Amino acid sequence: MKAIGFYEAGPIDREEALLDLELPDPVPQGRDLLVRVRAVSVNPVDTQMRSFAPSHEGHPNVLGYDAAGVVEAVGPDVEMFKVGDEVYYAGSIMRPGANAELHTVDERIVGHKPRSLNWGEAAALPLTAITSWELLFDKLRLARDQQGSILVINGAGGAGSILIQLARKLTGLTVIATASRPESAAWVREMGAHYVIDHSKPLDEELAAIGFHEVNYVASLGGSDANLSYFPKIIAPRGALAKIDHSPSFDIGEFHTKSITVALQNMFTRPMFQMAEMIEQHNILEEVSRLVDEGVLRSTMTQDLGPINAANLKAAHKVAESRTAIGKTVLTGF
Repeated sequence: MKAIGFYEAGPIDREEALLDLELPDPVPQGRDLLVRVRAVSVNPVDTQMRSFAPSHEGHPNVLGYDAAGVVEAVGPDVEMFKVGDEVYYAGSIMRPGANAELHTVDERIVGHKPRSLNWGEAAALPLTAITSWELLFDKLRLARDQQGSILVINGAGGAGSILIQLARKLTGLTVIATASRPESAAWVREMGAHYVIDHSKPLDEELAAIGFHEVNYVASLGGSDANLSYFPKIIAPRGALAKIDHSPSFDIGEFHTKSITVALQNMFTRPMFQMAEMIEQHNILEEVSRLVDEGVLRSTMTQDLGPINAANLKAAHKVAESRTAIGKTVLTGF
């Protein structure tokens, strides 16, 4: 099968950063689905793994943590899918990724593709939808009728684009998103933000300018370390912060007086540790698919760079590393 991978981690501007490869077809085992991949999208985790993943003694690393495709075969223990089903999913960082014609994935983290979306539009959603759903409803423990306010930092990125929609459509929260450019500000408004503030300026001053001195919740989707000093000021007493970016150290001593809850979100935790509850990611994707087909949610795809190959994937990685990406970049077909 065709695949795109690399042998040595490093920056994207190297000729060998991503290579077109021919690899053996994978064989589904246990609860695996064998999926013929029709589209993929790129997330920051792809660029991080490409930059730092260890080598495997001559075996290539194949990345790709968002895919949509058709089930071609099933393992002996599969219960929820059949050959011919159209699916979408984010996969697991513990297994080879979906930048390949054929890919095996545990059915418990797979959903039926939204019928109303094309392949690229569907591939844009899984990782960020799961991340955002778990952050809002598992980590912040929001109710569907939750009142109050939430600040979404880095609202124009892939995760922010769907998180804003979920918060606006499924809760009663006032949604404030951050964006630093006119085009990204316009995008987060389109996604459903009630207010937009500039994260390149002091957050407390930006919130005060729109009449908010505190918010009940913060979803920090980037720049958490840089904003650490603002959080004790802008989060209300007994409020909560959930963050998805990695911090070697994150001193929350100043959070104590207000009893602010801090939660860490990593959507790969359930499949990484084969948790019994990993089927919740299947349930999330099924619900997101239903909401998309009902017109409640929309895809966050903003550009399709063409067929899945090394050259186009390099271009997509550059977009993800630019820090100016809006929504999701996808590749479609081989």
